[in-house]
Amino acid sequence: MSISVIEQAKIQAQVLVPLVKALQAELGEARANALVRKALGDLYRGFGEEFWKAKNLNENEADLGQAVASAFKTYARDDALAYDVIEQSKDVFAFDVKRCAYAEFYKALGEPELGFLLVCTADFATAEGFGRDIRLTRTQTIMQGAPHCDFRYRRDPGGSS
Repeated sequence: MSISVIEQAKIQAQVLVPLVKALQAELGEARANALVRKALGDLYRGFGEEFWKAKNLNENEADLGQAVASAFKTYARDDALAYDVIEQSKDVFAFDVKRCAYAEFYKALGEPELGFLLVCTADFATAEGFGRDIRLTRTQTIMQGAPHCDFRYRRDPGGSS
C-alpha cells in the first residue's frame, strides 16, 4: 500500500520547513517564496499532467467532474479532508473543504503560512497540469483561517496557457 498524501506532506515538512525558513532568512521572504512556488509549481503541474495521462483523458472531452473528484480522493485519503460536493458535472467540480488535516498539521507546527505556501498553492499548479482549459478558483482556505476552503474547478472552452 502506498503512503497517503497527508503522510507524505508530514514527512516532507521535516525538510521543507527548515529549508524554506533558511531561504527566507537568506533571500528575503518574497524572493524565497517566489522561488519555492516556481519549483513546486513545476513539480505539481507535472503531477496534474501525469494524472490526466494515466486516466487516458483528452482534456477537451473528459468528464471534468469525475476526473477531479477521482484525483481529489487521493488528497483526502486517510481522513485528511472532509468536504461537501457543491456541484459536479462534465464541466464543473465544485466543493467546500470543511476540515483539513494539512492545515491542522501546519497550525500545530506554528507554520500556517508555510503550509499555505507548500500545500495550498500546489492546487493551482496541479489544475494547470490537468489542461489549459481547466480553471481553479478559490477565495479562501482553512490554512489561512477561513472556516472552509472553496474549490471551484471549471472547464473554460476558450482557455489557453
